[in-house]
Amino acid sequence: MSNVEAEEMHLMEMALPTDTSNESPTSELSSVVTIFDLCWEDILIPKVLSLLSLKELFTFRTCSRSAKRLVEAALERCKEVNLSGNNSTMINLAFSVLSTCCKHLENLHLARCRWLKDELLLPILAENKRLLKVVNLNECPYISPMALQPIIVDCKNLKVLKLSKCQWLTAGAIDALTLHQNNLEEIDISHCPAIGERCLLIFFRKLNKLTILSLANTAITDQVLVMISNCCRLLEHINLVGCTAISDYGIIAISTRCTRLRTLLVLCCPRVTERSLGSLRKRIYIDKTNRSEPNLNINDFYPSDFLIY
Repeated sequence: MSNVEAEEMHLMEMALPTDTSNESPTSELSSVVTIFDLCWEDILIPKVLSLLSLKELFTFRTCSRSAKRLVEAALERCKEVNLSGNNSTMINLAFSVLSTCCKHLENLHLARCRWLKDELLLPILAENKRLLKVVNLNECPYISPMALQPIIVDCKNLKVLKLSKCQWLTAGAIDALTLHQNNLEEIDISHCPAIGERCLLIFFRKLNKLTILSLANTAITDQVLVMISNCCRLLEHINLVGCTAISDYGIIAISTRCTRLRTLLVLCCPRVTERSLGSLRKRIYIDKTNRSEPNLNINDFYPSDFLIY
């Protein structure tokens, strides 16, 4: 048989239907294409899983072992976790999974999480301290100043720190912030009664990049406002609601030197009058009207519009 004839016979054999009667069921199943056969890094994670909420990711994670691996791979690339106000049952267990999987977080929002304790918070901070830019711990009553240590010392890219209504915040923690964090652009330490004038005077001396500041219901004085006006020239929004010790003198200092100021919140500040506010009303938002101020509850105005939980 010539080479040409042999080639023709080979082509004819290839054209005949294949006998599949002897194939095992497992080989047939292995040929089925599933969603997990798509490229995870280029398709599933950026195009599909990125559209799911955390709740939906955790639901999908329970479907199969492949789904579990896929979700964990997606969480490893996740840049933001927002559980603010989430106090649902077993949320602490879900947070433990996040602490294990998340390696590239930039934004961590945990405001009003009453289940949060040091032993839950410290692992996720240790895994993401190099990249974290935003940490929101507003109204987290059951953590301690020890949980702030990795934030203060190791988070070199930190821009936003929110610690409102954290009664455990001490002057010592503010002193540590002064030593290690000079690049903050937003800070909220409102409703923290343990923070005194001395540490704040030193603290604001180094925060020349600050744009948003909340000191509501703290014991600050005009002297602190003068320091802020001298050192925080980029300030755009400041919340001084309920700061009863400040007066027109401090407000004039802020408004004169902080030329970018856009929002000034001074409700329940009885010593702040139209003498300092009158000339500002045309260029910035002021929550206090020029009429006589009624006896108002400070909690009616907290949080302010620019303090996003």
